[in-house]
This record gives sequence, structure tokens and C-alpha cells, in this order.
Amino acid sequence: MTKILSVVIPVYKGAKTITRLVETLQLELNKYDFEIILVNDGSPDDSEKVCQLLVEKYTNLKFYSLRKNFGEFNAVMCGLNHVEAKYAVIIDDDFQNPPSEIIKLLDEAQLNQHDVVYSYYAEKKHSLFRNFGSWLVNRLTTSLLKKPKNLYLSSFKLINFEVIQEIIKYKGPYPYIDALIFRVTNNVGKIQVKHNKRMEGESNYTLKRLVTLFMTILFGYSILPVRLILSLGIFLILLSILMLFAYLFHFIPDWGLCIFIFFGGIQLTSLGIIGEYISKAFLSQNNTPQYIEK
Repeated sequence: MTKILSVVIPVYKGAKTITRLVETLQLELNKYDFEIILVNDGSPDDSEKVCQLLVEKYTNLKFYSLRKNFGEFNAVMCGLNHVEAKYAVIIDDDFQNPPSEIIKLLDEAQLNQHDVVYSYYAEKKHSLFRNFGSWLVNRLTTSLLKKPKNLYLSSFKLINFEVIQEIIKYKGPYPYIDALIFRVTNNVGKIQVKHNKRMEGESNYTLKRLVTLFMTILFGYSILPVRLILSLGIFLILLSILMLFAYLFHFIPDWGLCIFIFFGGIQLTSLGIIGEYISKAFLSQNNTPQYIEK
């Protein structure tokens, strides 16, 4: 492995920005042995044609075009499957992350031997809706993925080759890169970088995408919903027993509600127990590792 860095760029509606981004990367990283991996995620504009011209111009550039729009994480997974360098940086095609900031992530990883380095911003230039979505996702991932509370899960991040090799073992249709990272390692660092306003077009971060991401995290990488159902069922059973004692001591006039709550609790508990078995099979099918050697 001779290359030090792979720059993975998912491209979607990036026809107006991707050429300048690649040219800037060539200038900013010219002292490194690096490669650029472009993945066109079924973009409806001329992104594919622009990328084809770029791959003819630069020998250190790889280009892959997906047959349809699979989503950003799927496009990133495609790129990670073709990484050949010691580290890979994931960066969007909209120029909100200056290419020069990649060096900060690389230096931080090399200096402190981090497996992964996330970027964070002193001031984010995203819309109010996207900032809210990021806050919501970070709260959810803190609870479900056991990530540090003070770590912002930016899409602009660096991952070393060993962790990438574990991430790409996931072959399911709903990858979430950050969840896969925290399945592999807790050796994660962070570094502050600049954040610019979007140069062209509008953000692809929509309400539909936020809901899809929320559901993917909740049901794709966690069995929390099953645990909540099981806990609620046990709670209702205990509540019905307490209400029965209250009826026996004439604190409540009717025991019918006790029976109703009791059998409701039994049903939820049964669903929860069945869900536990199904969840274990799901996690096994989902390639959750038994252990990972460093």
C-alpha cells in the first residue's frame, strides 16, 4: 500500500461543482500520494459526463457510476470498497468543506493514531432544518450507538484502512456509516474545520431523508423498540397486580380494569419475548461481529 490518502466523493447533482472540487484537491494535496474516488449516485444532471471527462484527465482518479439513485451512504460504501490507501476521507461535492481542511484530519489521525477522525465546526452554514436534523440524529446515535456525547457525527471524516475493511463487510441494503464505525472501534478523534456556505443549488437534506435516516438507525442498528415493548408489557403486568391489591382493599371499585391491563401486559410481554429472538437473528443476519481483532 503506497498511497497515503483516498478521497471518496459521493456525487449527486454536482455537475457544476465537481470539476472545481477535483482541481482544488489536486492543488491542495499535491505533496501527498493520493487518489480521488468519485461515485455518481444516479444524478439526474450531467454529473456522469463531467466525471467521465475528469477521469480521462487525471490518472489518480477513479470513477464509478451507479445505475440509479441509491442514497449517499450506499454511494459512500461503493467508494470505500475501492479504497487503496492507508486513510480515506469522505467529503461532499458541494464545497461546504474546503479541501484544504482534509490535511487537518490526516495530521490528527497520524499524530494521535486515531482509527477515525470526525470534523466539527465552530459555525455551521447549514439551514435551520438541517441543523435541527443533525441535532436529532446526534441525540439518537448517542443513545443507540454509545457514541461520546461531545462528538458530532459529521459526514466529513477520515477512516483508516483497517476499519474500512471491517465496514465493507456489511452487505445489507441500508448502510449507516457511523453505526458501522462504532461497531468496529471507539478510537475516534475530532478536529475543528472551516465550514462554508453551499456554492451551488440547494441541499439534498430533505424531511424524507431525515425520516429515512432516523428509521434506519432505529430499526437497522438497534433493538431498542423491541426492548421498549417488552418493558411496557412487564410494567403493565405489575401495574395490574397492584390494582388487584387495591381492589381487594377497596381502594378501587372494579376489578375488570385489572384483568384488562393484565392481559394487555401479557400480550406485549409475549411480543417482546418473540421480538428478542427475532432481533438476535436480525443482528446475526446484519453481520454484527462477534469480535474484531485489531
